[in-house]
Amino acid sequence: MIPTATGPLTGTESRLAPGAPGVAREAMVARLEAAGQLRPGPVREALLALRREVLIPQAYVRRSDPGVEPPRWDLLDWAAPTDRAELLDVLYGGASVLVQHDGEPLLGRDRGERAGGVISSMSSVTGMTAELLQELDLRPGQRVLDVGTGSGVTAAVACHICGDAGVVTLDRDRHLVDAAAVRLAELGFRPHVVCGTGEEAVGGQGPFDRIFVSYTVQRVPAALVGRLASGGRLLVHVTTASPSWPGLAVVERTAQGTASGQLRAVEFAHRAGHGVERIWLTEHLRHRIATEPGTRRFESARELPSAGDRGFWLAADHLLSSLVRDFGAEHLAIGAPGCGSWLRAAPTGQGWLVAAHGPRDIWAELHGLADRWRAVGSPQRYRLEISQDGSQRVSSACGALAWQLPAARPGTEGVLS
Repeated sequence: MIPTATGPLTGTESRLAPGAPGVAREAMVARLEAAGQLRPGPVREALLALRREVLIPQAYVRRSDPGVEPPRWDLLDWAAPTDRAELLDVLYGGASVLVQHDGEPLLGRDRGERAGGVISSMSSVTGMTAELLQELDLRPGQRVLDVGTGSGVTAAVACHICGDAGVVTLDRDRHLVDAAAVRLAELGFRPHVVCGTGEEAVGGQGPFDRIFVSYTVQRVPAALVGRLASGGRLLVHVTTASPSWPGLAVVERTAQGTASGQLRAVEFAHRAGHGVERIWLTEHLRHRIATEPGTRRFESARELPSAGDRGFWLAADHLLSSLVRDFGAEHLAIGAPGCGSWLRAAPTGQGWLVAAHGPRDIWAELHGLADRWRAVGSPQRYRLEISQDGSQRVSSACGALAWQLPAARPGTEGVLS
């Protein structure tokens, strides 16, 4: 059992209803259930029991508007009664929780303002975390490897469900590891908490029944596949350099020792892992896409798959390469930062009014792939084959639509975090 919070209410906290954290937890769980992201079961019970104000007693809130430089944040602290009402909203509101600024130590921090720099660690959106943990199918007694400790939420849920004796949580950041060890212990959990980046970091631990990776990669790490027990399951987000159309890899090891799984298109993913390259639309390119007439303008009656046809866009991410979508635009807006090509398409009622620029014909590329995608049954998920030689192939059920995930860079195959 997770112990309950104790201690008198003072200052601003006295204006909070008694048991306010418990009420906030129940409200958070109710919202997740109403959104279809959480169902009855052990993950739900763990989230109801998990005192996030103990696990994440400090969190940042941004005080400056987007684009304002330098950015400003306030570090809220549960130990400060005047912060508790706002921090309660941050911890149980469901959004990402900002936990570390510029790689700082988490233990012994003073509350207050920070300016400049970046947020270097955050706890993921609660709904996404809940869905992933349910898919992980945690059960009592399982051996669990949590790669990317962060604030310790995944490790806490795994300890609650599986028992802490079989849980290993790993992160490359010593400050995150140190804080997680202390705060998990305050909840009554003592998993094996490790700071490291390679296989040697977990020593003789494993093999593991469940492996959870809380950052995005461009291929499934071979080192993790090698740590998977027979009948085990591994979850990790996979994407290209573009952040626009991520996939979730679900890998399982059979009793015969082979590893395979599926790659499924998802709407949201974890942040990119250490060393993963990213491409973005600059503000200048976004402005050009939104306002310029383009060097090619035409009307087209051809329909593209919708934004909800994520299986198509996942294939486009890998097969068309280096495209980034502006999801903040009113209509379809896609750019290729590498060469400056772009596409803007607005519905007219009878089709699309298209404006485009640059050496790539993105409209034709998209339709060419759409024809191939429809021809194989418009899949939303794909087979993922992991060969003994380390190659990783993604394909539709019939195999006609396929691509290879990139090979590991030299010297990175043993990297776990």
